[in-house]
Amino acid sequence: MKDQILRLGRRMRAHRLPGVIGLAGVALAGLMWMGWADRACLQAANGRVFRSVDAVPARETGLVLGTSRQTRHGLPNLHFNQRMEAAAALYRAGKVRHLLVSGDNHVAGYDEPTDMRNALVAAGVPPEAITCDYAGFRTLDSVVRAKKIFGLSRCTIITEAFHCPRALWIAQRHQLEAIAFAAPDVGLKSWSWRAQAREQLARSWCAVDLYLLHRGPKFLGPKEPRLPSARPA
Repeated sequence: MKDQILRLGRRMRAHRLPGVIGLAGVALAGLMWMGWADRACLQAANGRVFRSVDAVPARETGLVLGTSRQTRHGLPNLHFNQRMEAAAALYRAGKVRHLLVSGDNHVAGYDEPTDMRNALVAAGVPPEAITCDYAGFRTLDSVVRAKKIFGLSRCTIITEAFHCPRALWIAQRHQLEAIAFAAPDVGLKSWSWRAQAREQLARSWCAVDLYLLHRGPKFLGPKEPRLPSARPA
């Protein structure tokens, strides 16, 4: 009986070994993909991210990437506040003359672009200097729609530092000439680490979108009136 149990145990281990090796291979491939995506993303952003209002080159239009005004707990979202303050600062300094605010408005009662516009107007940006894109469901949608729907050929992308490289990577792959202005960090380590961890996963998935699936925006629709930076000289 003991010998039978030992033989059964050896057979079970032998059957499990290929599965363990397969899982290990998948895990290794996943880590390699994540590492490559991170390097490719950072390379696309090399020399194109600015943190100082004085240093950033002037462009006609700034593309402000959306986020919610409040957290899921109903508190003010510091990421939202930082992006709006950065966008307003660029406008006041004459570094951009028009702002395209792009965010999610897929359900009633949730309207990122309108919240962004209202915050910018409260910060002193004239309403006529702001255009809303209500179908910026994710970063890829916002960037690609800026070119295909709003006719931009070049712009300054406005978001936080951790987000800038991915946005610029998407812009590069879709032939949109872009630089980025990094809004100041929110200053809360727990939020920053959480955001950065999500960003690593987002870069890996972005690589899938850009190189394997060749995904476009969820919604394109008709072209909007061309923005200032899209007009011929």
